[in-house]
Order: sequence, then C-alpha cells, then structure tokens
Amino acid sequence: MKAVVFEQFGTPPSLQNVADPTPSPDGVVVKVEATGLCRSDWHGWMGHDPDITLPHVPGHELAGTVQAIGGRVRNWKIGDRVTVPFVAGCDHCFECNSGNHQVCEHQFQPGFSAWGSFAEYVALDFADTNLVRLPEELDFATAAALGCRFVTSFRAVVDQGRTRPGEWVAVHGCGGVGLSAIMIATAMGANVVAVDLTDEKLEFARQMGAVATVNASQTENVVRAVKQITKGGAHVSIDALGHPVTCFNSISNLRRRGRHVQVGLMLGDHAKAQVPMSKIIAFELEILGSHGMQAFRYGAMMEMIATGKLSPQKLVGRKISLAEAPAALMAMDRFGGLGISVVTSF
Repeated sequence: MKAVVFEQFGTPPSLQNVADPTPSPDGVVVKVEATGLCRSDWHGWMGHDPDITLPHVPGHELAGTVQAIGGRVRNWKIGDRVTVPFVAGCDHCFECNSGNHQVCEHQFQPGFSAWGSFAEYVALDFADTNLVRLPEELDFATAAALGCRFVTSFRAVVDQGRTRPGEWVAVHGCGGVGLSAIMIATAMGANVVAVDLTDEKLEFARQMGAVATVNASQTENVVRAVKQITKGGAHVSIDALGHPVTCFNSISNLRRRGRHVQVGLMLGDHAKAQVPMSKIIAFELEILGSHGMQAFRYGAMMEMIATGKLSPQKLVGRKISLAEAPAALMAMDRFGGLGISVVTSF
C-alpha cells in the first residue's frame, strides 16, 4: 500500500510503498477513505510523543470501510462504514470498566502507538469496543473531521465543561478544535467569545456561532477584554490551541467557580506551563482536561448531527491528496488556512 512515512523525527516524510497491514485477533483493517490533518500529527512528527517508534506512519482522524476482520471480532463485517476515536480503549482495565475508555491504561492510538491513517489501509485493534458505525448520509470527509478535534471538543464542552444554556464560553484559538468547540457550545445554548490572532479566523468563528470576538494580536489585555464582554468572566473557558499564553489567559478570564478545559496539547517546551494558582484557589476554579471521547458517547453527538444542531461539514476546509500530505503535515505549526484539512484522494 501507499503510505506517508517518516524515518526520523523532524525530517521530511515521504510517500512510500509499504506492506499491507493485517488484523490482530481483536482488530480489523480499514480501507481509509478520508483522514484529517491535525496538529497532534505535527507533534508526533516532531518527536513530542514517547509512544512513537520509527519508522512511523502518522494519522489518527479517519473514516473508511472494513476490509479484513480478526478471528475474535463479533460486531463488524467487511464493507461496514466506520470511524474510530483516536484513543481506543482495551475494554479490560479499570478505566475502561468504569466507562472511561478515553484514558484507558493500555490504550491503542492509531498514528501514535501504532501506524496510522496517512495510508491506503490502517489496522485498528479492539474493534468491538471502539469502532463507530457511520450513517450512510454522513460523508467520509466529514466523518474523518470528527475523529479527534470535534469529539474532543464535544467532550470538553458537554461532559467536562458541563456547559449550560445562557452561560458564557471563551474559546482561545480558532483552529479545528476551537471552531468545533464554538459550534458545539452554541448548540448547547451558550454564548461564545472567540479569541484568535487573525480577523479571518475570527470571522469564520462568528459563522460557527460566536457572538463576540477578540483579536489577541490587536488587544492589549485579552483577559480584561473577555471579562468586559462577559460582564465578569466566562463560566467555561477552553484553551483550544495549547500554548502557555492561551492556557494562562483561559484560566485568568474565568469568573468565580468557573471551569477551564485544556484541549490543546501542551508538549515539548510547553509541557510545563505557568498557571495563576492564587486565582485558582481564591475563585475555586476547576482545571480539567479533555482527551478524546469514548465510542459509546458518539451516539449523542451523531443525533445532534442528524437533526442539524451540529454541522461538522462546515468545518471541512481543504481536501488534498495523500501525496500532498507530507508538506501539509510539516506546515501544521503555521496555523494557516481555515477549518480542517482532509486527505480524500489516495
């Protein structure tokens, strides 16, 4: 099969011919019909993820059809249209048994702990626990866009942030994660303030539902601006970028007893960010993470998509070929373009 491979961290990936994967006894092989480009893939390519061994095929936001099935798989057949959370649970550890597959102790992560979906085919373990059936009316490009940023944002806004109608939600960073969070928070009845560095992305954020915007490149004090807009601070604030500045601002712009949710990855030089601990204590703030979403929680999200309350297809930006993926991957740290880029041609 054709796949994007990097031999060393930080060196240009290349399109290569490699051996086709085979399914594990509990897994399947999926023919990849679409796969999204995510900044997490860039972090992996840079060497920020200890689970990656070289050579490596990145890619973790995928949708496709089942092509081969392991001997112990019971719930799936060849030809089924599927997607999968980027964190797949083993279904045997304490966390999985408590319903928290997204923090499984023995998690399987395509594109990180195993070869991923920047390829014609990808092997996925623990299929009966983790595969998600796709409705016929959901196209593969949109389904791939759900795989990491959208589902992580859904969990961040709905489950972790516990967003309620009428609350103010601040979203720092209007890339794929941030735009997803804006759309989902709006669907939950919240009022969203979007923060980014460019007017182009902030205009797109308004199209996704933001009622107010702050251009951080033109605003002297982002925290003060958000507090003025929200008349005292956000009830929920999300760092959708993953940077010491956005993390600090997201916590600082909360009102008393507010909830900060960290979605953007903090890796490499940013792994140990400073936080305003005195304010966290005085205001009784909650600091939460959001790391993917369990397969069984997709049902609620899919219902909101089916009824039109969520429109993830609006987030799909550039559609590219697998041959274009290496250059696009290396450019992920520049935060260019709008929406989510998706590989749709293999």
